[in-house]
Amino acid sequence: MTNSSTTCLFVIIFSYLWLCRKYLHLAIKQKNCFFVLYCSHLFVPLSPLKLTTMNKKSIFLTYLALLLSATTVAQPRFQEVMAAMERANDYFINKYPDPGKPTFVKKERPSNLWTRGVYFEGLMALTELERLTGGEKFNRYEKYIMDWGTAHRWTPRNGVTTRDADDYCCSQTYLDMYVRKHDEQMLTPTVQCMDNVIAARQVPWVAGGQTKSDGSFGDWTWIDAIQMGLPVLSKLTRICYFAGDKDASRYVAQGWNMYAASRNTIGGGLLNLQDGLWWRDKDFVPPYKEPNGEDCYWSRGNGWVYAALVRAMDAMLVSKQAQAPDFLEPLGEKKWKNIGEDAHFKDEMKDYLLMTKALLKCQRPDGFWNVSLHDGSNYGGVELSGTALFIYGMAWGVRHGYLPKKTYLPVIYHSWKAMVKTCLHTNGKLGFVQGTGKEPKDGQPVTFDSEPDFDDYGLGCFLLCGSEVARLVAPRN
Repeated sequence: MTNSSTTCLFVIIFSYLWLCRKYLHLAIKQKNCFFVLYCSHLFVPLSPLKLTTMNKKSIFLTYLALLLSATTVAQPRFQEVMAAMERANDYFINKYPDPGKPTFVKKERPSNLWTRGVYFEGLMALTELERLTGGEKFNRYEKYIMDWGTAHRWTPRNGVTTRDADDYCCSQTYLDMYVRKHDEQMLTPTVQCMDNVIAARQVPWVAGGQTKSDGSFGDWTWIDAIQMGLPVLSKLTRICYFAGDKDASRYVAQGWNMYAASRNTIGGGLLNLQDGLWWRDKDFVPPYKEPNGEDCYWSRGNGWVYAALVRAMDAMLVSKQAQAPDFLEPLGEKKWKNIGEDAHFKDEMKDYLLMTKALLKCQRPDGFWNVSLHDGSNYGGVELSGTALFIYGMAWGVRHGYLPKKTYLPVIYHSWKAMVKTCLHTNGKLGFVQGTGKEPKDGQPVTFDSEPDFDDYGLGCFLLCGSEVARLVAPRN
């Protein structure tokens, strides 16, 4: 070939490869047959060309350069992540200065309902980062949590006899505060509630004139309940273990049996092992289908399960640098010890990894997930809450060494930046949050300026995600 023809050839090849850049990004991100597709199809148009060894080497190096440019995403700065979370949280607490005041969405509800419980999960994670870094907002945030818990006497909604997981979601934060304050009134009501749940293994749960379950193992008939309840039982196991309770595992064992009933029994089993995703409840198990003929996998519902698995497993891990009596994890930790109280930790990890693979396959190029994971045409578009829960779980997995950094760090960084850029208003309000419901069509429309019926749980998801991303990128000591 002449120099001019060689130059022309390289320009054509470079342009061709550049057009394929976004597909190369997906290939690396998903670690599937896209790479084979690349080898078999991308070079097919080049095969008839008579290329010298040097030309082939140059083309290969060009491909590598493009590959790196397609998959490299800059790591967010720790302070930037913190600032984004603080902006969102300050907007909320300025809007609702009294955390104990009842909420009002169509009717009055106590502010320890599940939506607010999820918010305080996120605030607890952010507040701990403020404590660890000497943040100026620590006192304000901690007081907000304390005022909320005190207003409700650190008791689940509807009291200690409730069987509804939505009612004891708030106990996750109550227990987290007990670990820090060692005040028995923060612990006792949750212990009483969970002891009652355990005692009701063969007692039907009747509410509103309907029998919800035949015994407490079957109480979690919808997958949202797994996030509301499973971490409570795991956190309580951890507390009892460090208190010297020889039977601490009774709580995590109850949690597993309730999770297993949702997974394997209710509705014939709500986890589809083939797809690695969950149907929201028995009403969405096939033959129910989405408009495109696919199974209905609701994004936030799967996010609840994914986050629950992470929070349950995390309660079983103790930082090597943690110290008694609270055993709180410092920033920059790289090693953990499993306390060994959860006999099904490996089973939970197996489901977590199964879901992680499935979720990666259906992520949108813009870093978000559709509300319908297998049908982008069914109210598809940007949505914050499900996306935040997925990235929360993935960031935790990378930080603890369960997920490979090369595959997941670009996904995490890309999605976090997309959430901040696309969803976070200048004043701290969060957009693109689907309202409450149980399927893709509920809580619509989802736009930058739309407001969900409850404006707390989406923020909680965002703060959980951001706090885990912050720990991932925090400067090492």
